[in-house]
Amino acid sequence: MGSPEQLEDWRRRALRVEDQVAQAIIGQSDTIRLINVALFARGHVLLEGDVGVGKTTILRAFARAVGGDFERVEGTVDLMPGDLVYHTYVDADGKPRIEPGPLLRHGERLVTFFFNEINRARPQVQSLLLRAMAERTVSAFNRQYRFPCMTVFADRNRVEKEETFELASAARDRFMFELSMPTPAEPAVRRALVFDPSFHDVDALLERVGEGVLPWQELNDIGAAIQRSVRASETLERYVLDLWDATVTPQKFAVRIEGVDMDKLVLAGSSPRGMMSLMRAARVVAWLAGRTHLVPSDITSVVPAALGHRVFFTPVYELRRAEIADALVAKILEKVPTPR
Repeated sequence: MGSPEQLEDWRRRALRVEDQVAQAIIGQSDTIRLINVALFARGHVLLEGDVGVGKTTILRAFARAVGGDFERVEGTVDLMPGDLVYHTYVDADGKPRIEPGPLLRHGERLVTFFFNEINRARPQVQSLLLRAMAERTVSAFNRQYRFPCMTVFADRNRVEKEETFELASAARDRFMFELSMPTPAEPAVRRALVFDPSFHDVDALLERVGEGVLPWQELNDIGAAIQRSVRASETLERYVLDLWDATVTPQKFAVRIEGVDMDKLVLAGSSPRGMMSLMRAARVVAWLAGRTHLVPSDITSVVPAALGHRVFFTPVYELRRAEIADALVAKILEKVPTPR
């Protein structure tokens, strides 16, 4: 797999996935594109957004278009790691039974796994999910279960702070993208969402989405073929390395943010995993555009989603992350010279 003809066929299928999801989701074109990029870059996604903006709906639409099985878990303070692996109950005869939990019940058909309000779950639960994300395997019942095509999506509740557990830096670094799904601002979209009854019935809405656009069993192979097929020039490689340096020492590139002591801002810049994720995503952007070489916009288009959550601030500034992180990434893109 990986011939130019096969890659072009898959590119058409990938663009069709976006078209199908857009049949059910309006006003979220940027989010749809970036989720699609993560899917083919084989990365996981942390979603943020206000209640009711359609995070679950967009993932269900992708799951329907891509194919395979979809699973959703609700994060709660009393959720235990074992709850992801097995389910216990008493049957009609009064006998205890153990059944596979949400991570295991679909076997290798599990393609889309959505963990809602992940920061409500205890760190032990988050740790189990991290292993599943990193290795796409879980050990249980004296055997190893594999879900090689699984993509994990998680949503973080950013409004309520009681009974929540903030994600550790290692946990956030496992996500290729951190996406903010905004409330649509366009008047026509807002009007349609409120007054068009077709948007009020989610199940009927999802019926608009074509099923099984992709042979999902081949996602890993095509993802690897994309990475092999798209090249970067030496100039672009230097640019990416400069971006990496800027996440560590932004003052080196004259990055300034009003009201922030830049010498005391950054505790740790992007990790090597973060920069690899950036490049994997950028190659997919180029591929979706029908190119076999990278251009600067392929990289800059994914920098906010790929690097913003991977720069860690000193404690005094971490409390202001929401207002500083986006500003820092924007300034880095502005100050680091872009190749022409």
